[in-house]
Amino acid sequence: MLASFRRVLTPTAVVQLLVGWLGFVALTIVQPVIQGSLTTPLLFGLLAAIVAVIILCAFGVVTQAERLAHRLGDPYGTLVLTLSIVIIEVILISAVMLGPGDHQTIARDSVMAVAMIIMNLVVGIALLVAGLRQASLRVNPSGASAYIAILSLLLIVAFALPQAVGVDGTYSPVQALVVLTLTILLYAFFLYHQMGAQREHFQEVGDSSAGPTSSSSGQLGVMQVLREHRAEVFARAAVLVLTVIPIVLLSHDMAALLDQGLERLGAPVALSGLLIAAIVFLPETITAIRAAYQGEIQRVSNLSHGALVSTVGLTIPVVLLIGLLTGQRVVLAASPAELMLLAVTMVITMASFLGKRATALHGAVHVMMFGMYLLVVFA
Repeated sequence: MLASFRRVLTPTAVVQLLVGWLGFVALTIVQPVIQGSLTTPLLFGLLAAIVAVIILCAFGVVTQAERLAHRLGDPYGTLVLTLSIVIIEVILISAVMLGPGDHQTIARDSVMAVAMIIMNLVVGIALLVAGLRQASLRVNPSGASAYIAILSLLLIVAFALPQAVGVDGTYSPVQALVVLTLTILLYAFFLYHQMGAQREHFQEVGDSSAGPTSSSSGQLGVMQVLREHRAEVFARAAVLVLTVIPIVLLSHDMAALLDQGLERLGAPVALSGLLIAAIVFLPETITAIRAAYQGEIQRVSNLSHGALVSTVGLTIPVVLLIGLLTGQRVVLAASPAELMLLAVTMVITMASFLGKRATALHGAVHVMMFGMYLLVVFA
């Protein structure tokens, strides 16, 4: 185990870990100063420093995620990165809800921003990158269909149904209990489906193996890979999580700075949640775009759509449970404009991933759709 950690903890990985955690410690120490009034140059200089630290850590996360994916194969490798980011994001949202202040819409705003970033901006750029390098891209139709089906249901339950059956965009206690129970069961079954006998639905087209591949051991089952490379897998997963945590913590702590900066620029406050969501999912975004560059379009779907399924499937039940236990009001219903954009996004997603080929044109449509979302945010 120690030998594996020494191999994984390269000088670059050590620097990324140190910079990330020292950046978080430094930000914690200067919290009293940040809470005061900062000059505009100092404010934006501090924001730039935080973003630089986050980007450095993001590349470290991407490196470990790609090594794990290469060792374990899909969908296991990408699932490690997805769950590590999403679970920490859920914990942060929960911490905000349990903290002081009124945060009735924190889950809705965060998940909506993540949905638009992932399904339009990340997917759009990835399809553009992959489509411009290759004439057409083949997506595994079974995996794409599974993602679209579960996302269609989860997004409706999260953002549309509360307005239709709830009161002022909020589920009643009985409705919340039913929704969180069924959502957890569906998400658990999805994970079982993705990692079980149907895992080939989430592998690249043309990969006929029944299990993941390994660069050094040929085609192996995931249990055999874990038996032979347990120490390496554990070490890389641990380093990945330890590098992800500062990213999310720094993103959370800089929310107040972003609010101040956007207020001075006259930008809408809702843009703060959008920027934080984009930064939190930066490692996943970089990994998806690099996978697209290599022509691994199914891995792009696993990273993007899989991340969104995990985000909605974990966040909504957790915030509803917190609301039930604490008596807080949890507003989930989205605005008519946001619901319209979600509906059109799902139609575009079906056209992109359920057709015979995905192209750069599909990517351009997704990117434009994200531009329409920004119009709604600034409106």
